[in-house]
Amino acid sequence: MTTADTTGAAVLDQLQRQSGDPGRRILFTGATIVTMDPGLGVLNKADLLVEGDTIATVGPDLSRDGAVVVDAGGSILTPGFVDTHRHAWQSQLRRIMPDVDDLGAYVMSTLAGYATVYRPHDMYVGTRLAALTAIDGGITCMLDFSHNSRTPEHSDAAVQALIDTGIRGVHASMAPHFGDWDKQWPGDLARLRSTYFSSDDQLLTLRLAALGTAEVAGPALAYGPELARSARELGIGVSVDAVFGAASSQAILGWAEDGLLGPGLTLIHATGLTPEAWRAIGETGTTIALAPTSDAQIGLETAIPAIDEALSAGVRPGLSIDVEVALAGDMFTQMRALHTIQRMRAANAVFGTEREPERITTHDVLDFATLQGARTNGLRTTGSLTPGKKADLLVIHAEDLNNMPLNDPIGTVVLGSDARNISAVLINGEPRKWNGQVLDVDLPTLRAEVHASREYVLNATAR
Repeated sequence: MTTADTTGAAVLDQLQRQSGDPGRRILFTGATIVTMDPGLGVLNKADLLVEGDTIATVGPDLSRDGAVVVDAGGSILTPGFVDTHRHAWQSQLRRIMPDVDDLGAYVMSTLAGYATVYRPHDMYVGTRLAALTAIDGGITCMLDFSHNSRTPEHSDAAVQALIDTGIRGVHASMAPHFGDWDKQWPGDLARLRSTYFSSDDQLLTLRLAALGTAEVAGPALAYGPELARSARELGIGVSVDAVFGAASSQAILGWAEDGLLGPGLTLIHATGLTPEAWRAIGETGTTIALAPTSDAQIGLETAIPAIDEALSAGVRPGLSIDVEVALAGDMFTQMRALHTIQRMRAANAVFGTEREPERITTHDVLDFATLQGARTNGLRTTGSLTPGKKADLLVIHAEDLNNMPLNDPIGTVVLGSDARNISAVLINGEPRKWNGQVLDVDLPTLRAEVHASREYVLNATAR
């Protein structure tokens, strides 16, 4: 049976009735397709066929036989965005400190304060809210740097929240910085691995999370040989936060000597690092997760996202949100901030000379937000609309008031679009947003849970 429906209501009903069917075929027709595959590029008025959870074919005039047809004329299809680092448990405290002036103020208010009173239920509510909002904004894969794992139950709640939203989630587990906790980390990673991450072909993956140095929370949380060994024994990657400045530069050189750098390791922020540290990163294929608004707004070391340093070292980074207590939570903001900051610095560096500035492009930042983000998260099966990859994709209206007329599709996605223009989000071939609405969410109930959790955390912290 072939179905066409410009409103999408009948299409969604059929897709939901066929949910989980590996033989289900969805054909998006007549779209501008931004594949982010270097060999495929941008296709105009083309079709994309999804079979089960996988992108089967991309090209013009594909066969409609046996497919549920979605008229995507006037729309742009792109890969879903990939967030390489977000502290999702904090989201019921969004923008509680929008003008935070430095890292210390964030650490003392949030990590030494609010975090210490979180119950497993609060972990669940915050993480679920973050993941649902990510989906609404086109983020199909989110690395949750879950650094409030006070008990096994706290970790279970964070993982369950990812499961319940249907996002492609990466749970990066770390012990809390301050306060009482069960001292179960990193040993509890083995239980998490066997309980939730037993298959390599599933939506969720597990990573070990750590800090760059012992300056903030002591040596137990700092990446080094022992934590690297734990990750290696479990066969999981490592994400290291708070990597900046002289101390982290020295640590990186030590990790290089110990053979602890490499593609399975992600360093987050990477501001203010020495040339020697960058050389070690580039030579070993270590990945980088930039947090453009976090670096600039909170003022981490140089306060300048390390995009030029990364590219000079041969590293194409992923992008991330970081902390919603002080920052925007969407990938459009990260792309625009990085695009603007780098081009401003490039032009300023050659002002008054005859040299040409070395500017990044909108294609670069979309690459960072999709294909490079997936690689940074250790995922090879998403990040581009390449046949054979998982069907994580966005349908973005190009003829909405703020986007029309469509002149440059990549420029429209990066500089013109926002969450309201995202008509549909598919993750692993399943619709998670349709006709502009996130699916399977009882918004009044969610709102009540979020408000109740926030009030509990604020009142408990004040006592």
